[in-house]
Amino acid sequence: MSELITTGVDIGSGCIKTVVFKVNGDKVEWLGKETARIRNRDPFQLTTEAYDHMLKTAGVDKKDVAYVASTGDAENLKFATGHFYSMTTHGRGGLYLNPEARAVLDIGALNGRAIRMDGAGKVLSYKMTSQCASGSGQFLENIARYLGIAQDEIGSLSMKADDPEKVSSICAVLAETDVINMVSRGISASNILKGIHVSMAVRLAKLLKSIGAVDGIVQVTGGLALDTGLVAALNEAAEQEKVNLKAVSHPDSIYAGAIGAALWGAFRHEKLARLGQAA
Repeated sequence: MSELITTGVDIGSGCIKTVVFKVNGDKVEWLGKETARIRNRDPFQLTTEAYDHMLKTAGVDKKDVAYVASTGDAENLKFATGHFYSMTTHGRGGLYLNPEARAVLDIGALNGRAIRMDGAGKVLSYKMTSQCASGSGQFLENIARYLGIAQDEIGSLSMKADDPEKVSSICAVLAETDVINMVSRGISASNILKGIHVSMAVRLAKLLKSIGAVDGIVQVTGGLALDTGLVAALNEAAEQEKVNLKAVSHPDSIYAGAIGAALWGAFRHEKLARLGQAA
């Protein structure tokens, strides 16, 4: 494989992620990255702006990019070379972040998905949560806003819980009603958040179990990957479900989809080049 520049673009429900890599065989160098919150803005216009800014910051000229790989909701991105499904990109991106991982748990703004893959990033099985948003980032963001705390405080507050309050409903609307009742009863924010984390984690652990991910490292990706309280609750739930799983995060977990897209883009580019030479 010759040296090439490849980029990945992941449009999610709440955030846009872009990355740029230099790839030469097994040697992969990360050159730049960029995120942007959508917040009611045109996602495609915002993606173009974030992408251009990333390349400028990385010192990469657009004409030097061999392959622009899109994923997530970026299927109709005009400047993309090709598109990859999220399960394949998160599987490959999770493997890049942690080569020992054999499963990925992607927890985004609207849903969660479990992915089991092999050591090459090939997806072996995959399953998403239901449409209900109570296991999502948006739900936690709404709860944090109601409790008057910043999103980056959620994890640390949850870890301080001494008597977690059980959230009975899996429906986001009813769960929020539960939280309102808890506040009126004087339940602390820490115990409320821990209860929510436990409820989410049990369902996510069962999701992993349903796809055959019952042992090894689970790389958590997506917007909630840096929620330390949720990751801790996931490991507790794994013990409860009697599976030998260890959930881990990474500072760049939010970029997993874009990373996987860029790396699969490099693979596809080289494959097409070989076919062209053969022809």
